[in-house]
Amino acid sequence: MEEQLQRFYRHLDVERNLSVHTRKAYRRDLEEFIRCARGYLGLEEGQAFRVDRVDRLLLRRHLAELHRRNRKSTIARKLAALRTFFRFLVREGDLDANPGELIATPRQDKYLPCTLSVDEVFGLLDHGGDGDLLALRDQAMFELLYSSGLRVGELTGLDVGDLDLAAGLVRVLGKGSKERIVPVGTKALAALRTYLDARSAVAPDHPLFLNCRGGRLSPRSVQRQLKRRLLKSDVLRDASPHALRHSFATHLLDSGADLRAIQELLGHASLSTTQKYTRVSIEHLTSVYDQAHPRSRKKTSS
Repeated sequence: MEEQLQRFYRHLDVERNLSVHTRKAYRRDLEEFIRCARGYLGLEEGQAFRVDRVDRLLLRRHLAELHRRNRKSTIARKLAALRTFFRFLVREGDLDANPGELIATPRQDKYLPCTLSVDEVFGLLDHGGDGDLLALRDQAMFELLYSSGLRVGELTGLDVGDLDLAAGLVRVLGKGSKERIVPVGTKALAALRTYLDARSAVAPDHPLFLNCRGGRLSPRSVQRQLKRRLLKSDVLRDASPHALRHSFATHLLDSGADLRAIQELLGHASLSTTQKYTRVSIEHLTSVYDQAHPRSRKKTSS
């Protein structure tokens, strides 16, 4: 079993070229399943677990256990990891059939992404604090998150050379190592210039955002700094860095931007992923409809 797992992990890394974060998630989900399956089968410590003992009943039992402590979206992700693993083993000739193929994916709970209003974003970004290097760094990275709609992992993965201040562009390495070029707004460019001018000996291969020890900033640190900034700016929302990405997309849509263009800016592989922002902006869209449609315009008094 261990040899099959190692082949699968190499497949995810080399053939699928998945991100480190995604590969870790696959590994966790598979290790959890194997640990639970050993208990379902009554295997003692030291007894080998064979993948050909996995059938639909065993998978259904595992999913029922997951339902007790996980959301439907998490269960769907774990099931997808198992299906991918079994599909790989069928391709390699280790299994005759994929036991997870006919198991239905749990119906997803629909949710609206957390977004900040324009006033809340302005309150957050206009509260820059003192002018030390860390404050300049925080201002630059929050401006860039909102200006370009980056994922927090994309932000922390940037090197200085990925930024073209003259052209107002940033080169981003997104999910699946897909590269895209995203415009950077004037406010974000000004904040980035100020931050880089305050740093010494900036080389193109240096991380763009550094922690207090001079190493690359982590996503967790960005989240901590954002929570502090929210408190200082009196924005009473428990927002994550991803909320700035959601706000970026929602505010563009509210201002009339094309959904396809927003898809390209966000780096979404599917337009259906981008379409969730239409639900966030339904109030705005309804207002536009009421004003524009001939049979829906509200009468004005003479």
